Amino acid sequence: MTSGYVFALVGALLVLVFMLELLRRRRLREKYAALWIVVALVVLVAAVFPPVTEWVADLVGVTTPVNLVFFLGLLVLLTVCVQLSAEISELEHETQTLAEESALLRARVERLESRAGVAPAAPPVADPPSGGGPAA
Repeated sequence: MTSGYVFALVGALLVLVFMLELLRRRRLREKYAALWIVVALVVLVAAVFPPVTEWVADLVGVTTPVNLVFFLGLLVLLTVCVQLSAEISELEHETQTLAEESALLRARVERLESRAGVAPAAPPVADPPSGGGPAA
């Protein structure tokens, strides 16, 4: 084996172990880890069986297997970007909906309190983020 294949093998194993550890600690959801695990397994197979990469490159008409690897890497990163963009869009929509519902409920509570003659409750005070900044 050449040093490039050994490097790919070690890298794929590290990514696989890292993803499984993140899953075990519940720091990463399965739907996000699945793509990275598949990528690690594909790289693992390509590193263990180098002729597979050459065969696939010949099959799709790419003259240099390395170009195929770069292209596939670009496709994986593009897929991850699109997936994360879709997730962000969905979360923004959910956040806006929750903010609107919260404002409507707050207005309803204030209206009911004013009808009942109850003093309006003070708005909740947000806790400051604990980011390890300077103490006041």
